[in-house]
Order: sequence, then C-alpha cells, then structure tokens
Amino acid sequence: MTYASKRLSLIFSALADQTRRGIFDELRQRPQSVTDLANTRPVSRPAVSQHLKVLENADLVFATPKGSHRIYSAHADGLADLRRYLDRVWDQALLAYAAEITTQNKQR
Repeated sequence: MTYASKRLSLIFSALADQTRRGIFDELRQRPQSVTDLANTRPVSRPAVSQHLKVLENADLVFATPKGSHRIYSAHADGLADLRRYLDRVWDQALLAYAAEITTQNKQR
C-alpha cells in the first residue's frame, strides 16, 4: 500500500464515524479542549479523547499544549489528499461521460 493510499484510508476511516465528523466540524470553527468538546455531545471525555486520537492519526487535527490542557484545532490541509482523490475520481467520471456522448453522437 502506498503512502497516499494509506493516508486516504486513514481519512476515510476517521470521517466515517458521525461523532468524529461532528468533532472535526466543530474544530474547523474554532479550537477547543477535550472538555469543551465533551460538553457539547452525549459521549464521555475519554470517548472524545479516543475520537481525537483517530482524527490526529489521520492528520485532520492537531493539539497545542496550553497549561494543563491540550487545545485541538483542525489541520488546515488535512483534507487536501481527500480533495485531490475526489477531484481525480470526478475528472475520470466526466471524461468517461464525454467519451460516451461522443460515441453516441457518432452512432447517429
């Protein structure tokens, strides 16, 4: 498995979970601590920490130490690899569609 393929797998896996997507979306709005994130959802602080670990491993968020806390933020380029992948898939689909239209027009 290539690095890019492994990275995409980590991103897809991290964002497959609804709770993690919610956490990621909140962190895109503003940096927060585990406690802040846990206060806005029906899961425990340890569960939020585990979700953050998965998001961190996928390079979607990062933590900055602040006193006795860690403040989590969304990684600005965290979705760049996913975006490139989806752009390639979409480009291939459009090319296949254009080729089919050309074939259909030639058959008329």
